[in-house]
Amino acid sequence: MLRFSKCPVSGGEMIEKEVEKLLRGGKHTAVLTVRAEVYLHCGERLYSKETISRFEQIRSKLLRQDLAGFQPVGQSFQVPSEHSNAQC
Repeated sequence: MLRFSKCPVSGGEMIEKEVEKLLRGGKHTAVLTVRAEVYLHCGERLYSKETISRFEQIRSKLLRQDLAGFQPVGQSFQVPSEHSNAQC
């Protein structure tokens, strides 16, 4: 899968490793572990075409609220920013 040995921007080394990816669709979020090429200096990730296609399928299912085959792992919460509670 490795296409470049160094980042074309930062010159940093790249390795292939498992990473955690969060995907959002509507009010739902999915967490999955996938293989990616990761630049060590900047943290940029490169995914295969197959992985990107999988991301698109999962996002589409989340938007349709088609959660069949997904395993619930907890709850998500939105925390208001500090600015929304500030007095002007």
